[in-house]
Amino acid sequence: MAVRPLGLTAFAVIFVLSGFMNALQARANGELTLHLGNGVQAALFSFGSGFVLLTVVALLVPSVRAGAGRIIPAVRAGELAWWAVPSGILGGVFIGLQSYSTALVGVALFSVGMVAGQTVNSLVVDRVGLSPTGKTALTARRVAAAALAVIAVVVASSGRTQDTDVSVPALLAALAGGSLVAVQQALNGRVNVASRQPIATTWVNFLFGTLALLVGAGIGLGLLGASAQVPTSGPAWMYFGGLFGLTFIVTAAWAVPRYGVLVFALVTIAGQLTAALVLDALAPVGSNRLLWPLLAGALLTFLAVLVAAGRRA
Repeated sequence: MAVRPLGLTAFAVIFVLSGFMNALQARANGELTLHLGNGVQAALFSFGSGFVLLTVVALLVPSVRAGAGRIIPAVRAGELAWWAVPSGILGGVFIGLQSYSTALVGVALFSVGMVAGQTVNSLVVDRVGLSPTGKTALTARRVAAAALAVIAVVVASSGRTQDTDVSVPALLAALAGGSLVAVQQALNGRVNVASRQPIATTWVNFLFGTLALLVGAGIGLGLLGASAQVPTSGPAWMYFGGLFGLTFIVTAAWAVPRYGVLVFALVTIAGQLTAALVLDALAPVGSNRLLWPLLAGALLTFLAVLVAAGRRA
């Protein structure tokens, strides 16, 4: 499947439904983690609630059930690699890392920390042909776009390197999460080609992600001495992480087979940073505040999108 030119409508769809929703999901999951005191359990609630909602949709909409029913036959026919189907496990791990990191450093710093892992690994994923668009050469333009995104991380983080409350493990978790997202998006694109139904692809993704988080939460409760937590306070919007997340995954399942992992990632990052800047300006986490380096980092990310799109911009 050939990569399509990125038009203004597609840019706006990805920018809002992927980028904005990703930032909102990060803030909701981070807030829930603060009130639960357990990132894995918060991630399980986020993924689990999204899975329940998608299951209701699948039961009510025949086309979604039909799309899910095409996946196993595609695997049996050799049209879809079996190892692409459980890609939701990567999503579950990402949500756990996101919940942990955002609760410590805020949405904006989590977002820019995620850029490096997601963008650099998107180059690798496109180069090896993991997505349904096939192999994409490492051109100077694509490498320059990825380099600009990484520079954006450095610039955006520079204003907070002296903060005493910045957690290095939380930033490393953001980098690891970004790398996982690039792989997950490519595999979801493969599954969506087989299902021909983005919501069905998202349902499968949430199924495996929820199962992975159930195992993680079970290990914590049974072997690590964790206790089941129920939040007794907090804003109502912290429970909507699953809804925000499924919107992001549906958009990725639709966009990656058309535009490739790198372009999708860069547009998503631009939307995510824009939303993150607004969120951290209006409702900062702890002592994290909107700083000019963060704004400069977001602008550099927009420039990276333009470079990646080339003449199509």
